[in-house]
Amino acid sequence: RARATGRQGEVMHLATIGLRGDPESLPHRFPFSVPAVATLGTISLTTPVTMLVGENGSGKSTLLEGLAAATGLPTVGAESVDRDATLVHQRELGKALKLTWSRRTHRGFFLRAEDFFGFTKYVARMRAEMQARLGELDAEYEGRSELARKLARGPMVGSMAEMEARYGDLDSVSHGQSFLRLFQSRFVPDGLYILDEPEAPLSPQSQLALMAMISDGVAQSSQFIIATHSPIVLAYPGATIYSFDCTPPARVDFEDLDHVSLTRAFLNDPQAYLRHLIP
Repeated sequence: RARATGRQGEVMHLATIGLRGDPESLPHRFPFSVPAVATLGTISLTTPVTMLVGENGSGKSTLLEGLAAATGLPTVGAESVDRDATLVHQRELGKALKLTWSRRTHRGFFLRAEDFFGFTKYVARMRAEMQARLGELDAEYEGRSELARKLARGPMVGSMAEMEARYGDLDSVSHGQSFLRLFQSRFVPDGLYILDEPEAPLSPQSQLALMAMISDGVAQSSQFIIATHSPIVLAYPGATIYSFDCTPPARVDFEDLDHVSLTRAFLNDPQAYLRHLIP
């Protein structure tokens, strides 16, 4: 199929998200019982950046998890979506989703902010296992020529160098810095990125840095679907925003979001809110 394109450099790989068949035929239990899922209809992805916004429990993260299962993208986390025991129901949702592609891409990844700590532990474990294997090779090749030892160590040394180049030492920097380092290393052209609350560990300044990385990705034919509570992230220019506080989820303008109006009102007069909350 031909690519769906917007402005120069902008590409939409995934065009629509919906449910297969008659919604009445779906099970009347989680996650299909979530109002935003039960009334999903069709979400049209007409811009390279699509934002999902809504209160906690509105279903936006559930949909992203089902979408991750349906697309089969790699997971940045301790376990992949297809093996994570906590995502059994979301995998069921993934099978019920109907996706329309403009052009299928297998590049990209799915990230839940809450899983990132597990991912850093996974990287550290892989590094430790590689170092242990190098020690074993040194012992196995003791007394043999230096060339033989180097040839035996070569693949493992190369893998470790690639890992260090991609991630560095994620344990040596702050949580937010490691998040940004991950995005810098893993955002590649022509990808689809499904991000659940990527702002969670990021300062406002780092959120702006993330937006710049997203802009670079869009310029290189990547597409982003993001669930977020952050007014900063939601302000990404030209993004399509769907509110999951509506049933079915509906497109909304940035200026009409409760997240935006409440944050703006609070910053303009904090005491108007705090005096009712803190004696």
